[in-house]
Amino acid sequence: METDEAQGIAVPFQLQFDKPIASQIKIAEWNPEKDLLAMVTEDSKLLLHRFNWQRLWTISPERCITSLCWRPDGKAVAIGFEDGTVSLHDVENGKLLRSIKPHTVAVVCLSWEEDGQTIADGSNTVSTYEDRTSRFFPPPPRAPRMPGVVPGDSGFTDDSEDSFQDLSNTSCRRFNILCSGDNDGNLCFSIFGIFPIGKINIHCFSLCRQIQHSQVNCCLQNASIHKVGFSKDLCDLIVMCSGELVEVGVESSQLGFHCLVLDTSIFWKRKYELHQVAQQASNIEDLTQVIRTSLSVMLKQWNDAMHTFHEKFNSISSLIADHGLDSTPQEEFLSLLGGARTSPPLHQFLVNALGEVGLKRMVKVVCGAGKDLQLIVLDHLQPAAEIIGFRMGELRGLSRWRARYQSIGLEEKLIENAAEKAGMFLVQVERFMKILSSVVQQFSNFFSWLLKSFKILMSEPSDQLLPFSSELIIIFLKFLYDQDPVRKLLELSDVENPIEVDLETMQRIKELAHFGGFSDSEYLKRTLAEEFQLMVCCFNEAFDVPFATMSKKILCKDLFPLFPLESFPREVSSNIAASVSYYQGASDAGSNHDTCGQRMTGYMLFKIPDESFSDISNCIGIARGLIHDFGNSAMGQLPLEAALFSVPNGYTCVDLSLYKEGQLVLLLNETVTTCESSGNAYLMIIQACDLPFVPLSRSTSLSSWRLDQLTDSIVNLQLDNERVRDIPHCVVAPLAVSASRGVACVFAARKRALVYILEEDEDEVSNSE
Repeated sequence: METDEAQGIAVPFQLQFDKPIASQIKIAEWNPEKDLLAMVTEDSKLLLHRFNWQRLWTISPERCITSLCWRPDGKAVAIGFEDGTVSLHDVENGKLLRSIKPHTVAVVCLSWEEDGQTIADGSNTVSTYEDRTSRFFPPPPRAPRMPGVVPGDSGFTDDSEDSFQDLSNTSCRRFNILCSGDNDGNLCFSIFGIFPIGKINIHCFSLCRQIQHSQVNCCLQNASIHKVGFSKDLCDLIVMCSGELVEVGVESSQLGFHCLVLDTSIFWKRKYELHQVAQQASNIEDLTQVIRTSLSVMLKQWNDAMHTFHEKFNSISSLIADHGLDSTPQEEFLSLLGGARTSPPLHQFLVNALGEVGLKRMVKVVCGAGKDLQLIVLDHLQPAAEIIGFRMGELRGLSRWRARYQSIGLEEKLIENAAEKAGMFLVQVERFMKILSSVVQQFSNFFSWLLKSFKILMSEPSDQLLPFSSELIIIFLKFLYDQDPVRKLLELSDVENPIEVDLETMQRIKELAHFGGFSDSEYLKRTLAEEFQLMVCCFNEAFDVPFATMSKKILCKDLFPLFPLESFPREVSSNIAASVSYYQGASDAGSNHDTCGQRMTGYMLFKIPDESFSDISNCIGIARGLIHDFGNSAMGQLPLEAALFSVPNGYTCVDLSLYKEGQLVLLLNETVTTCESSGNAYLMIIQACDLPFVPLSRSTSLSSWRLDQLTDSIVNLQLDNERVRDIPHCVVAPLAVSASRGVACVFAARKRALVYILEEDEDEVSNSE
């Protein structure tokens, strides 16, 4: 512990270091598992620093970052953007893992919580999930990469590393959910941060409140979410928001800052089922991206090769016209094949325009592209399609367990249809490979014949050349010279032009439907790209049902009006410092609950604007309650309790945070100074248990605020009575506190970062006692 040399007094919270920073920080969060600090600068760059302030990496998304949080295991960081996008980045290198767009407006808050409890099935055995795919298949393929080709709006990084697959390797991780909130009152939930499983809008909740011995329905309007926090068992979600509280059917409203308590216990009750569905669906999404990128790369490679071919061979038509002949290139080639004398335009094309070097280059371009396409199919597209088929089969089996999976929206018919489409796509892949092999063979045979013809024309030996088939040359000139069946299978056509299928094949397909074959007998008339698009649509349709089903099961348990506001919510909510967390209740320390029955208390800490109450100024509020028992919903919850305490005169609260075991960390500035002067700041820790909590009544009128009941019990803080550290700088928000590491990072107004050790003096205090 540091000491004041002038007075010999111990100074709490050892200063670890004081470092300059290039740009001011607007968001900062400590990694929950590692000594890492993620920061967002004012120009929306994401930085990652070690505890010793070594910078690991920096990324510039070129969009405004509005929120940030860590995955519970600390291996990925989620950032929310002003355009409603949420992206996940790898902690090791900052590479983009996945990007989704669950919102249409700014994502203002994120909360990522991992379930720390186990759940038992009816036989009292712990339910665990095992992904069986690795038993039957090698590791899943990566998306192919080609210079100059960027996959579409896939949300995946186009980098050489396949770190995004870590997102899908979730079978060995605990169940976790990412919650994001926006400025329009929307809350979106995604399992593992990648599989959307629910979306609600807090404006849609109607709450019945007891007002003057009568039941009144109330709801929020024009609300903006400010802060969210999951309970450790995922059963509750605290939502702090600003908006207008209105009585249904009455025009009057009260603009203020409110707390919503949402019942998300469906995530805990059905986490075993949700884990399996999310595991399969997220892997299927990864694999469909592999197929999508494969088709894109294949189409571009083949188009480039065909462009080169036609660019060169189209010159024959011009030469024929220049010589005044009335024939086609195919007829000229057939005449040469039949042994007739070479016409002047064809001779000029073979000897002058094409030449031996050009012909060999054409062989390399076209046949090389064909072989590349075959490798992409064998190494990427086909393995991905096979694993998709297996995973859809797993989901089909789960969907038939109606007692467990129908309640989360896994519809058997939709899954059956999606599984069938996956099978059809596999058949289409096989057909594509046959057509591609035939086309490449015919191109190769055609080029071999041309090369031999060229050698004969030049009176050069041709015995060492590969043999050719005259019959294949005729077929090539008739069906492939000016047609492109490979391209037709790889692209979507806007014109109704189905692939022709002979009657005998169609009859066999219809007969097989009676013996368990595909019910859709028209699939061979579709291209590979059309079949893929149809398969993805069926997947989306099947997975949209669990999304809609779970959305309806997220309920609002209560609403607590905290304090009034004078301005429109979006203009002031960002200036209200607030923190949400859950702790094990002190009253439960000696309880007989096992680890599956720990009682967690929700805490809300918030700064109250001076204009909210005429008789309250420079005040901070803390509320607790919302107690939930893991695995025992019958226990209910305790009444909401709250306390108010005022910051010492001459100081103002810059930021605040809940720490651990109900401790509060405050960051104060001297009000007599400005951020341009050399004023001081203070870092303070307060014990929540020392505050006089008062139960808040639930039967107040709509026009009154809960905190009005506490004006007579405000605690006036004194710097001399609390654990306080003097900071020789004027500071700005944010305050980044790590409960797991016991450190706090403070940012000075003059672009400096100061890291303090919060726990060092705690050991000395306990030893002295």
